[in-house]
Amino acid sequence: MPNQQSLPFGGEILPGDGSALLIPDFISEQLADEILQELVHQISWEQQTLLMYGKYVSEPRLSTWHSNALPYTYSGSARTPQPWTDTLASLRSQCEQHTQHMFNGVLVNFYRDGNDHLGWHSDDELINGPEPLIASVSLGAERRFDLRHRDTGELVSAMLGHGSLLVMSGLSQKCWEHRIPKMPRIADPRVNLTFRHLVVS
Repeated sequence: MPNQQSLPFGGEILPGDGSALLIPDFISEQLADEILQELVHQISWEQQTLLMYGKYVSEPRLSTWHSNALPYTYSGSARTPQPWTDTLASLRSQCEQHTQHMFNGVLVNFYRDGNDHLGWHSDDELINGPEPLIASVSLGAERRFDLRHRDTGELVSAMLGHGSLLVMSGLSQKCWEHRIPKMPRIADPRVNLTFRHLVVS
């Protein structure tokens, strides 16, 4: 079991080799409720087929990629961009103001219940840049977020609550892997939005 931190008032999750800064109440509960319902019911969700350890498997969650015509490829899956909605554009602006960083795309993941999950990985694709800053907004059911150091194997985790923001930057993608594990007892949905700036040559 990872070293779990509740961090009710927010703070730094990582002990070093990058940063993962948690802001629990980035979005008010009422607004987060409204956005969650809009995204769950109005987004045209897709289920991708990913290349994992040499085999193609169905992604254990639903997702969409939104940008101004910029494609995004990860785990052998090329995502066709959908346009920005007003709500996604507004959230992007909030994240840009908070981080003082520009974003040109967002990957939106829909975890229908606790059985949907995200396996160990790093957002270290070349298109994300050498030390990407990624702003991750969580809506809905609180889920555990685990991080594992690539060299030492050190494990840390934190709970990502409704309306929270997690900002990963520096060496976090180079030195750490992260995941959202299964939590089968959770019946409620969760939507996660990871705003990023793709490096276009």
